[in-house]
Amino acid sequence: MLISRQLLERPTAGVRPLALTALRHPTVSRLLADHRVLLADLLDGLGSPLHIVLPEIFEENVAALRRAFAEAGATADLLFAKKANKADCYATSAAALGVGIDVASTPELVKALAGGVPGHRIGVSGPEKDDTLHALAVQHGCLVAVDSVSELRRLAATARGARRRAAVLLRTRTAGQPRSRFGLSAAERATAVGLCGELRDHIGLLGFSFHLNGYSTAERATAADEMIEHCLDARRRGSLSAEVVDIGGGLPVRYVEPRLWDAFLEQNGPAHYHAGKDFKDFYPYGGQPAAQAVREIMAHPVDGGESLSAKAGRHGIRFLAEPGRALLDQAGFTLYRVQQVDDRRDTDGYAIVTVAGSSFSLSEQWFNSDYLPDPLLLSAQPAADEPFPACVAGSTCLESDLVTWRKIGFPRPVRRGDHLVYLNTAGYQMDSNESPFHDAALPLKAVLRLGDGGAPPRWRLDGAR
Repeated sequence: MLISRQLLERPTAGVRPLALTALRHPTVSRLLADHRVLLADLLDGLGSPLHIVLPEIFEENVAALRRAFAEAGATADLLFAKKANKADCYATSAAALGVGIDVASTPELVKALAGGVPGHRIGVSGPEKDDTLHALAVQHGCLVAVDSVSELRRLAATARGARRRAAVLLRTRTAGQPRSRFGLSAAERATAVGLCGELRDHIGLLGFSFHLNGYSTAERATAADEMIEHCLDARRRGSLSAEVVDIGGGLPVRYVEPRLWDAFLEQNGPAHYHAGKDFKDFYPYGGQPAAQAVREIMAHPVDGGESLSAKAGRHGIRFLAEPGRALLDQAGFTLYRVQQVDDRRDTDGYAIVTVAGSSFSLSEQWFNSDYLPDPLLLSAQPAADEPFPACVAGSTCLESDLVTWRKIGFPRPVRRGDHLVYLNTAGYQMDSNESPFHDAALPLKAVLRLGDGGAPPRWRLDGAR
């Protein structure tokens, strides 16, 4: 038959799209299965793209991480990394649960305070913070992670002028990152500890912090052990309140099943992407769950076999952790409306689906990478016999504006007016590099909570009261 012959002769660009089915929280599955009309109405009324944020899942993640630390025998407090998502609802949930917030700018600090988080539960990080941020942090009793000796002196001057005492962590380079642009070297740390003693009327040294870019639990545990030793050294030098080790964030999140991830890594190559795009690095989408990583970090052997948590307990050390992505795991997703489909299967072997919106609202490309979990197609059409291969483009004039460079094997042909759902986007994807390019309005966030006893979901715009 003519149709069959055309299908056989269509170019495939040498590949069949690889499946990376996104994991789904039961609440997300319920919303997509039972409340598609509501989601469609919200997208039509509030515009594309639309971010759906789910604070009840954030709250579940808080409980899971707290449980993981407790089961490991560790004393730990959580500071939600505010930079991971700007939605106000997460700060409000954090305040209600007694969770702190990690901020790195004056606007973030203001938002945290406005959300009801008290200053003593707010950590202020970031390099060489300005005097305005210092002043607000000192007034509200926030814990300031100091990045340099010069910043320590400036903070002390601010505290002196306010007739207050600033609570301080010293951000320190680990043995494995001597060339980092952040934190104190060993010599600078020694100077800073001495300076804290001299400035004790205005500076209270509570402990040490570090920052790692990777997801190695062994590396994080080793760094935390170094910080415990720094606390013990500071105590010997007179800073008796040095009892806090901040292990930072970097807890992994599992987006897809490990078997799918492993298969993807084995077969992945430029032919799987629009225009033969060659990505070098990806987030480890098939990694371990965050709670499991916490248990591994706390159980890591130090000092001849003693676990990290046991050593910390023996020396009266409590931990701080700054999870962002891990607390936002499954706590939101993003909807796009399909604006146009350029079917190039007969020439290129795949189609280009253009959505209303841009890749600025799916921020993985900020890291020169692609957001890999498969988007879902919400369509009234039945499934087809063959997958419909397509990449997903934004509606800007930029050649590089691809929401998804990877060719996705959609279960049916994509049509104008269909909806795409990108799952698990709350952590760093929604708004890290959102932009009003072309004078486009920034995407809105709708807060959804499932109703009790079969009641319909309740929704409101984030920031509305």
